[in-house]
Amino acid sequence: MADEAPPFRTAKDLVELFDLEKIDADLFRGINERTAGERPALFGGQVAAQALRAAALTVPEGRLPHSLHGYFLRPGRAQMPVILRVDRDRDGRSFSARHVSAIQEGQVIFSALASFQVPESGPEFEPPLPAGAVLPEELDYHPPRFPFGRALEMQPFPPARLYEPGEFPVPARMWAKSGTPLPDDPVVHACALTYLSDVGSGFADGDKSGIPRGGPSLDHAIWFHHPVKADDWMLLWLSPLKAGGSRGLYTGTMYDTSGKLLAVINQEILFRWNPPMPPPSL
Repeated sequence: MADEAPPFRTAKDLVELFDLEKIDADLFRGINERTAGERPALFGGQVAAQALRAAALTVPEGRLPHSLHGYFLRPGRAQMPVILRVDRDRDGRSFSARHVSAIQEGQVIFSALASFQVPESGPEFEPPLPAGAVLPEELDYHPPRFPFGRALEMQPFPPARLYEPGEFPVPARMWAKSGTPLPDDPVVHACALTYLSDVGSGFADGDKSGIPRGGPSLDHAIWFHHPVKADDWMLLWLSPLKAGGSRGLYTGTMYDTSGKLLAVINQEILFRWNPPMPPPSL
C-alpha cells in the first residue's frame, strides 16, 4: 500500500540511493526510494544502478564502468531492502570483471556482470544527435504524473499518439537529470545514468499493430562511452528493433547537451497479456 512506510530508512534522492551499507567483505545493503511504496515492485533501474555501485566498490581505484549486462529474474519488493553480493571474477591490467547478485528473501531478483576499465585514449567516432532532437529548454510538454523515476527531473518529448484514459506515460525520448546535485564521483554519475536507462520504452510511440507500449524488463545492457555529469541534462533516445515471441527488443543512445555520446543501451521487455475471451456460443 502507498501509505505503508517500509520498515527501514528510505532514500529521498540518488545520493542516498547509492550510499550502500557495507555488511561484510563484498556484501552490501541498499535502501529503496522514499516513494517506492507507490509501485507494486521495485523500479528495475534502481536495482541495476545499485548493483553497479556495489561492483564499483570492489574494484581498484581509478577504474570506471565499461559495461553492465543484467537479467531481471524476479520482481523486487519495495517493502524490504536489497542485499548485493559481489563476486570478483577477475582483475587484469586494464579491466576488472564482477558478478553481482541482488537478493531479497534469499532469492536473486537481479543478476549482472559488470566490467570496469582503466581510462585510455584511442580513435574516436560517434554519431550526431538523432534527427528531431532539441534541447530541453525548447520543449514544452508536460505529461501526466510519471509513476517511477522520481529522483530524476524529466522533460519528455511529446508522444506520437495520445495516452488512453488511466494509462501512465512511458516516453521513448526524454531529457533527464538528477533532481539534486551529485558528488564529484564519476561512478556515482554512471550509476545515475544506469538508473535513467531503465526509464521509458522503445515501443512507447506510434501504432505498431497492437504492440503494447511497455512491459516488465527481462534483460538490460549498457556500454559506457564517456564520463557523464548526471546532474546536467542527458538525452535518452529509444528505438524499437523487434517484437515477437512475447518479447520486445529496443535499443537506445544517451547524449549530453553538447551532443557527446555517453552510452548505448539494449533492453528486452516482456509482452505477455491475456487474449480476449471468445464470445459465448449460442
